[in-house]
Amino acid sequence: MAVAKEEVNVNKMYGQECILKKEEFMEKYHVKENGLTSSEAQEKINKYGFNEIRQAKPKRWYNYFFESLFSPFNCILLGIVLILIYTDIYLPETPSYANILVIAILVITSTFLDFFEEYRSNKAAQALQNIVAITANVLRDNKEVKIPVKDVTLGDVVLLSAGSMIPADLRIIEAKDLYVGQSSLTGESDSVKKVVNSEISDNDLDSLADLDTICFMGTNVISGSAKGIVIKTGDSTYFGKIAHTISQGKPKTAFQKGIEKISKLLINFMLVLIPLIFLLNIFKHDIITAFTFAVAIAIGITPLLLPVILSSSLSKGAVRMSKKKTIVKKLDSIQNFGAMNILCTDKTGTLTEDKIVLEKYLDIKGDEDIRVLKHAFLNSYFQTGLKGNIDEAVINRGLENNMENYKEKYKKVDEIPFDFSRRRLSVVVSDGTKKQMITKGAVEEILNICSLVDYKGDVFPITKEIKDNIQNISKKLNEDGLRVVAVCQKNDINNIDHFEVSDEKNMVLMGFIGFLDPPKESAKVSIERLNRSGIRVIVLTGDNAEVTRAVCNKVGIKSKKIILGNQIDKLTDDAVLTLLKKVNVFAKLSPIQKARIVRLLRDSGNTVGYMGDGINDSPSLTNSDVGISVDTAVDIAKESADIILLEKDLNVLLDGVTERKTYICKFNEIYKTINKFQFWRSCFCCNSKCFTTIFT
Repeated sequence: MAVAKEEVNVNKMYGQECILKKEEFMEKYHVKENGLTSSEAQEKINKYGFNEIRQAKPKRWYNYFFESLFSPFNCILLGIVLILIYTDIYLPETPSYANILVIAILVITSTFLDFFEEYRSNKAAQALQNIVAITANVLRDNKEVKIPVKDVTLGDVVLLSAGSMIPADLRIIEAKDLYVGQSSLTGESDSVKKVVNSEISDNDLDSLADLDTICFMGTNVISGSAKGIVIKTGDSTYFGKIAHTISQGKPKTAFQKGIEKISKLLINFMLVLIPLIFLLNIFKHDIITAFTFAVAIAIGITPLLLPVILSSSLSKGAVRMSKKKTIVKKLDSIQNFGAMNILCTDKTGTLTEDKIVLEKYLDIKGDEDIRVLKHAFLNSYFQTGLKGNIDEAVINRGLENNMENYKEKYKKVDEIPFDFSRRRLSVVVSDGTKKQMITKGAVEEILNICSLVDYKGDVFPITKEIKDNIQNISKKLNEDGLRVVAVCQKNDINNIDHFEVSDEKNMVLMGFIGFLDPPKESAKVSIERLNRSGIRVIVLTGDNAEVTRAVCNKVGIKSKKIILGNQIDKLTDDAVLTLLKKVNVFAKLSPIQKARIVRLLRDSGNTVGYMGDGINDSPSLTNSDVGISVDTAVDIAKESADIILLEKDLNVLLDGVTERKTYICKFNEIYKTINKFQFWRSCFCCNSKCFTTIFT
């Protein structure tokens, strides 16, 4: 995505809003922290319009019409018509309009058929896409509500958390460790920290990255949470201002490139063949006869109805696939969807039920301890980021164990949100007398920040023997198919007012909580069906090797050898490709490592599908030939996907693939029939013996 920065003066657009203190900003622009009322919001929408980019609105009907009329093949035929006007009307004593009329009728018929199908297919795709439209969480009437992005208006207070797409240009008024990915606008992969009050002066505002209190439409939250007030919408946003200089979307797919190559090949062949046929015939026939024959051959080798058949097949296929719970966002992706020979997928929710249940809460020696559940409950209940299945499972089990009163007894003081590099989350709570930091996360990461352990209320230093025993307990639980999360806490923090990641140290390990996410009953059959259909399934997960192996063995995926993310980093691309030929399971992968594997598979000549629904799946969805997500996915995953499944099940995906294969097969049969008809039609029109005439 390329941006012409010089066309937009960021200092002029956002300088004042950026450097003003929060209180000064809210007073100057008369905005409220509790958001708009419904009536105020409607008045603003009526005044300023919907939050839409003008350049991104659907094309008008005449755009489709002229694109159909001036397709490469039609341009050749229109050129032939101009020549025939000279040879059939101007030169002969008795003008003949037959050939011109035939070609004109074919061009007009082709144009209108192509126009109607293309226009209708885009309308169908647009209607289907509206089913999975992106939404935003805002405060309306002092309540949190979810509304379509287009209904966000000036003055709205937008609530952000990890995975949120920024729906408009915002001025941040509350933030907790907020990091935003702005690569869609700047091309920089590093996330940018956003704060409430700017840390730079007006004179230093030179680029987009300097605006540390402004979030931009089209970017996404990597980690943290925040509140922001909408200051610009639609065409007034930075994204809107530079929309005409931005080229969005993936590079051309193999299918698109193939169509272009075929078109160019046929046109080049025709440009060479027509003069050759003309020169060979001119010695036996007069100029008009020879040229007429050459023109007839040109008509015969031009696949006139190819665009019609293609767009018709794809659009009807999209509608049919929607009945199989498969929503097509981009019509061109249908071909890649069916041609897919490798499917990369996450484990959770695809191979498993995605209904996590907290099975165990154990102390450091593997015995059940209700205090471990209590600390996990406080962490999950008071965290404000993107609540996942793990948090819901912890809260449900806590409520089953009569922990409802902890909601009132404790108050949240601060939070250090989860991110994919730390792989942990901390919440600071107070019971009125003391503060307590409670952290939960991956076992390795929690062990790295703990120097003490708690066993039945006694606290003592952690030793190598204790650490080894903890790791053995965790590994045993993993081998049983349980996902393990460690829990730790720290009490001596009453003198700290503002908490940072650096405070996550010298903590006391409490124990573990173990979650069971059983494999889907349909997963094994689905894997077998995919394999029979010629689709190889590769599992790319951030989970550990033991849990992944337990699940894969139950669903029939070979997992004798599992490669970890840290091993991938040490290998060259060629070495990774060698592994990919024989290894089907990769565990403990970061988002970048997943994306690298997908890219290598695609670059080696495979048609790769990637199925994911999380924040960390976005790079892989973009890198794949066809990105597949689900309607319950986070916003950025849905935005990156080409295909949306209305049910997270491999059987639904396979039904969609089968439906697509049926339509492409029909397309091939129809095209062969039409092409054969066109060839004989040209012979009939020129009343000759076709190619034998050239050499006799």
